[in-house]
Amino acid sequence: MSHRHFLIHKPYGYLSQFVGEAKKKKLGEFHDFPEGIMAIGRLDEDSEGLLLLTTDGQMSEYVRSKKVEKEYFAQVDGRMTEEALAQMQAGVEIGIHGEKFFTSPCAARRLDPAPAFAPRTRKIRDDRHGPTSWVSIILTEGKFRQIRKMTAAVGFPTLRLFRVRVGDIWLGDLAPGAVVEVPDFGL
Repeated sequence: MSHRHFLIHKPYGYLSQFVGEAKKKKLGEFHDFPEGIMAIGRLDEDSEGLLLLTTDGQMSEYVRSKKVEKEYFAQVDGRMTEEALAQMQAGVEIGIHGEKFFTSPCAARRLDPAPAFAPRTRKIRDDRHGPTSWVSIILTEGKFRQIRKMTAAVGFPTLRLFRVRVGDIWLGDLAPGAVVEVPDFGL
């Protein structure tokens, strides 16, 4: 069987699924995807960025494994400190479904200048509420809302979140809602 693979820039406000609640926006609105297509991993409704889609279950398992890095850019409330970055790099305790979980060590750094993403369709807030900063966080695990919980645990809640890389595949200049079919992921 020949499998098909796609890259999509998931915009804010969409679910990483194809069926579900009728009132929610879903990925199927962007393209006529083949039967059996699945998102590899998830981005919550409020998150944006690179999402890989495939009809190959084995590829999905591999990409979701700890063998493949995932990089995120997060806009956080306040100016991220070196101390907070060091805490995230070492691992922090977060709650998942009522249980405590200690995150694995990760790479985290401030981004300066800030990335040049298109404005979000729904405004986050304005400058009267104080400064924000952008950070890059690279994970090999992916727990429920992990980045958001990690930045909050060190005192800098996430305001906007993008996945920019999965393995060697980058979001690049793919526009929100754009879909590209690729022969394989090259991972």
